[in-house]
Amino acid sequence: MYNCYSPQETAEIVARAGVAKGNMRLDKVFFSSVSAGCLLSFACATALSTNAAPWYQENAPGLIRTLSALVFPYGLCMIVLTGADLCTGSFMFTGMAVLQRRLSLLKMLIHWFVTFWGNLAGSLFIVALITGYGGIFDSAAYKTEVIKFVTTKQVTPGWHEVFLRGIGANWLVCLACYLGMSGREYISKIVGIWWPTFAFVSLGFDHVVANMFFVPMGIWQGTPGVSVGLYIWKGIIPALIGNIIGGALFVGAYYWYQYLQGVPDDAILIDGVPYSGSASGPVDLGRKKTGDEETLRGVSPEKGPRGGRAQD
Repeated sequence: MYNCYSPQETAEIVARAGVAKGNMRLDKVFFSSVSAGCLLSFACATALSTNAAPWYQENAPGLIRTLSALVFPYGLCMIVLTGADLCTGSFMFTGMAVLQRRLSLLKMLIHWFVTFWGNLAGSLFIVALITGYGGIFDSAAYKTEVIKFVTTKQVTPGWHEVFLRGIGANWLVCLACYLGMSGREYISKIVGIWWPTFAFVSLGFDHVVANMFFVPMGIWQGTPGVSVGLYIWKGIIPALIGNIIGGALFVGAYYWYQYLQGVPDDAILIDGVPYSGSASGPVDLGRKKTGDEETLRGVSPEKGPRGGRAQD
C-alpha cells in the first residue's frame, strides 16, 4: 500500500538497530554520542537565534516559536542519518532490543550511561568553544533572548512540570526516530523525522540533551537565578526521568507490545532477511546495487535472503 516499511517491520528494524547499538564498542559509542550532542546543539543555537526577534516576541510569540520549531528538526535529521547516538533515542532502540530478549539489561544501561555523558560532553563543547568564546550570542538582542528563554525553561516551571514535559518531549522525539526508520530513502526519512520533532519544540517540551545546550548557554550568559546545582536538580533529573518514560515506555514498550510481543525472531523479514541472532552482526543501511530497497541486516552480508551470496 505504501512505499515504506510497515509498522511491524519498522519495530523489527528498531529492535535490530538496538542490538547493534547495544553491542557497539564503548569508545565508538562515546564518540558517536559526542557527535550527537554537537549536532543537536547546532540546532538549539539556531532555535535561539530564530527566537531573537523582539517585535515577534512582543506581538506574535506563538508565531516565532512555530518558525523556530520548523527549522530545529535539522539537528535530529543529521543525528539519525549519520548514525550518531542520542541517549534519548537509545531509550527506545535498546529498550526494544531488551524487551525482545536480544540484548541484556546491563548492556542497555551501559549504553544509556555512556551516551548521556557523551551527549553532555558534545553539548558543552559547542556551548564553550563554538558559541561561547565565539561570541555568537553576545550582542544585546541575542543575549536577551538567551536569558529570557532559559529563565522560562529552567527558573519558572516546577520540578513536576519539567518531568511531565520530559515525557512529552521524548515521546515525540522517539516517534520521530521510529518514523525515520520506516522510510526507505532519504527524503522519506527526513519527512518522518521532521514533524514529530517540530511538534516537541513548538510545544515547549523539555528534552534532556537539548537542555544540555540551552541551560549551560544561559549560565554562560549570566542568567539570574540559574546555577549548576539548579540545573542538575530541576533540569537534568526531571527531564531525564521523563525522557526515559516517554521513550522507553510510551514508544519502545508500546510498539514492541503491538508488533513484536509473542512473534518469533525469524518470523519478520526485512527485505527478505530474517534476524540471525548475531549480537554483533553488521547493520547495512545502504542501498544495494541490485536495486533492492534499503535493508537493515541482522545476518552476515555474505549470504542473501535465499541462502546464496549477496551481490556486492
